[in-house]
Amino acid sequence: MEGLYIIGGSPCSGKSSIAEMIAEKYDFNYFKVDDYLEQYMKKAQEDGKPLSGKAMRMSPEETWMRKPRVQAEEELEIYREIFAYAWDALSAFPKGKKIITEGAAFLPELVAAAGVDRKHYVNIVPVKEFQYHFYSQRPWVPYILEGCADKKKAFENWMERDALFAEAVHADAERRGYACLVTDGSVGIEDMFQAVCGIFEL
Repeated sequence: MEGLYIIGGSPCSGKSSIAEMIAEKYDFNYFKVDDYLEQYMKKAQEDGKPLSGKAMRMSPEETWMRKPRVQAEEELEIYREIFAYAWDALSAFPKGKKIITEGAAFLPELVAAAGVDRKHYVNIVPVKEFQYHFYSQRPWVPYILEGCADKKKAFENWMERDALFAEAVHADAERRGYACLVTDGSVGIEDMFQAVCGIFEL
């Protein structure tokens, strides 16, 4: 898809901030997949996709008290189930203006299958300690875990799930020759922005 630039990776890595900065500086359309995640999962459930349907039915206790590796594997599969809906939405944008999009749904395997050039796709993942520190400060986290009997354990499972997800994305990006930047707090958002713009050759 001509004029499309994609930032994939895992949560708490700076994807949204950098995408917003690119959209503002270069006057790109900005498409945030997470804004449509529930909509796409409902669509996948209606279309008989098993993991999206399962996730929509689970309680917070059922969601977060599973083994983190199972959570990570099922999250990867959910993104496989919904990728086509996100891709269709991007295809529907008016021609003539470039697009920056971001979200964990843009897995390297899926972006590669769609034929996206290496200069149009980058992943950003955080190290586990960075992710844990910043997620623990977010005021909405307790609402996500509402209904869990052991919220501390649920949060730890969530963070371990995301760490495993980040490892999987990083490894697959490297296997396929796509760039993957790591956020550990030692580099500011402006420098990360410049690094992404360099990969995109903007």
